[in-house]
Amino acid sequence: MEWDVFHIFSLIGTIAFAVSGAIVAMEEEYDILGVFVLGLVTAFGGGVIRNLLIGVPVTTLWSQGLFLKTAGIAILIVFLLPIHWIHHWKRGEAFFDAIGLAAFAIQGALYAVQEHLPLSAVMVAAMLTGIGGGMVRDVMAGRKPLVLRDEIYAVWALLAGLAIGLFDLLLAWELFALFTVVVLFRMLSVYYKWKLPRRSLHGAQSKDVGGQA
Repeated sequence: MEWDVFHIFSLIGTIAFAVSGAIVAMEEEYDILGVFVLGLVTAFGGGVIRNLLIGVPVTTLWSQGLFLKTAGIAILIVFLLPIHWIHHWKRGEAFFDAIGLAAFAIQGALYAVQEHLPLSAVMVAAMLTGIGGGMVRDVMAGRKPLVLRDEIYAVWALLAGLAIGLFDLLLAWELFALFTVVVLFRMLSVYYKWKLPRRSLHGAQSKDVGGQA
């Protein structure tokens, strides 16, 4: 049962992030090859980064034929959609991004649990799988990574990993409940613009310059 749930979350995350990467590539006016490359990198980048850090061979990616085909079909559909449909989709972009984040965070945590890794590794695997593809996407598109500057984002992936590792959430209904909670809190953080504490050096630099003058 756990294996079936694992595949369901993998599929949900793959579709959500493949579509996200394809749309970003189209916004940057990439050609069709660039759209496919960025879509695939977004869909699988988090898993590759996770595998590198927890010692799983990256070549396992090539055995995921179903997910590669699913991502490719999703990207092609987006590329062929009428432009006004894509603009409608972008209004709900944060929602689909939240779905990808939640699905991949849970998938990454389950992967680490299957490898019998400690709680800290389960949390890191959840975070990297959830945000890794989006970070690579933004860097390749020449953008500042959304996960490091926008509303609380990576925290929800970390907390999903904490919940799975700490409370041994492996039943299907438990994982789908967690998925719903992560999506809900991600959307609340977008709506209410919750942010982590930050400091800027620009204001302090201006004061220093003014004081010296």
